Amino acid sequence: MALGTATAPYELRFDAGRICLDLLATTHPVERLDSTEVLFAWITEGGLVPPGTPLDHADTSWLVGFRELRGQIGQLVRAGLVPEPRPSYDLALARVNDLARTAPPAPRAVPAEDGSLVRELAGPPELAALLGAIARDAVELLTDPVARACLRQCAGDNCPIVYLDTSRGRRRRWCSSEVCGNRERVARHRRRAALARA
Repeated sequence: MALGTATAPYELRFDAGRICLDLLATTHPVERLDSTEVLFAWITEGGLVPPGTPLDHADTSWLVGFRELRGQIGQLVRAGLVPEPRPSYDLALARVNDLARTAPPAPRAVPAEDGSLVRELAGPPELAALLGAIARDAVELLTDPVARACLRQCAGDNCPIVYLDTSRGRRRRWCSSEVCGNRERVARHRRRAALARA
């Protein structure tokens, strides 16, 4: 998709188990963060800000920032899955650590119309604060040996998505049973049908 075209929000996925891994999933099967509108939907749906938070102060530099962080986190996560030397690993690690030092947006509880408390931010979030929240999540994931041991690469054909396998018995094979799992089942059925016809 070209920059500036909007991806439908329903195409955004939040099933990788961590917000930093959900950010990695925005590249598959095509670039999902293709406009600021889609980025704003991702930020809100991912829970980085409460629904209704104004983000109209953001510009295309936010797309650049999120995509750069996505690339750096991808290098760090995939280096743990595929043990091979990567010259840019140290640079990615330094950048993620630097971003993680920035405090995430501070929430506060405010009364809603019905009297219940809802989460709100004291002011519009800054790019650095949002990137800091994701970088902190990546640092927590990468430094937690139990969580790191649950990282899996999707077994789907040509699927680059990395997810946290928290299933019973740690037997999850696909990023999504409905997406890659279904494709694999259909492909298996077609192979069997072709063999039966032969």
